Amino acid sequence: MKVSANKYVAPMLICILLIAGIIYYFFFSSMTGKDKTQYLYIDQDDNIDSVLVKLKDFSSLHGIFAFQTLARHTKYKEKIRTGRYGIKPSEGAFTAFRHIKNGMQEPLNLTIPSVRTMDRLAATLSQKLMLDSTEIITALRDSAICQKYGYTPETMPCMFIPNTYDIYWNVSTEVLFDRMKKESDIFWNKERTEKANALNLTPEQVITMASIIDEETANDKEKPMIAGMYYNRLKTDMPLQADPTVKFAIGDFSLKRIYNNMLSVNSPYNTYRNTGLPPGPIRIPTVAGIDAVLNLVHHDYLYMCAKEDFSGTHNFARTYAEHLANAAKYSDALNKRGIK
Repeated sequence: MKVSANKYVAPMLICILLIAGIIYYFFFSSMTGKDKTQYLYIDQDDNIDSVLVKLKDFSSLHGIFAFQTLARHTKYKEKIRTGRYGIKPSEGAFTAFRHIKNGMQEPLNLTIPSVRTMDRLAATLSQKLMLDSTEIITALRDSAICQKYGYTPETMPCMFIPNTYDIYWNVSTEVLFDRMKKESDIFWNKERTEKANALNLTPEQVITMASIIDEETANDKEKPMIAGMYYNRLKTDMPLQADPTVKFAIGDFSLKRIYNNMLSVNSPYNTYRNTGLPPGPIRIPTVAGIDAVLNLVHHDYLYMCAKEDFSGTHNFARTYAEHLANAAKYSDALNKRGIK
């Protein structure tokens, strides 16, 4: 009795669809089941087992199974690439595995902070990137490395412009510095360079002055006025006598008052003992601070003192006698508040 071949078509189609459904479910349906992109961070110490452990934090069981299957049938475990990999909500294990295996990572938004010390900068960068803070700070203090980029250890902070940049998480220190130098060169465009030249200041000097001004006030509107005052002192070779430089020299930015016995601290950063600008910035200044110097207000003030209303702004004076009167008002306000 002859059996019709048609009777096998339907079961075969069902089997094919079933197999296709299983393949789709394991390899092409959402690996995470989340509604937001999940990120997998793979560092140089990871192996296939630790990668799977990290995936289990946000992947579905079928996603883990598919990833293991793909890893087992490829040479992935022999060449695990470091990086930050984004797994989108609609992304299946096959696509995610292909990206991870081929090192197709996603950059992150790295914001260079306006911080006071290079130790703080190194710590912040190490929290955001696959870099050790000790490695970063060692490079920042290495004269040969600094010279490569046109700086000294004292002026190296000038290379870090506090903006936000797209950068890969597993970037090396050298590549990071290369990128920061490139961004610094872009920042110092023709307009900013011409303004610095008009003031007879180098970009490093502009940034150093800006770092002092940022410590003097958080009021961006007043910064060009303060810049003008310090610029007047520079032109006449008058000591800047900037209290923030004394705090930096002492190593204590928490000081609320600067007393006479602090003014003699032996440091090239002490602008009471030394004329001109300090050897380098006392912090990474804000862009607003830098532009305040480049667009400083030209006036004839030589002195300033914090206002007695603690508004964060200053009283300016042309003569020392006027300055002493302003200083007396501020000192009295400090005493009334018991600030030492």
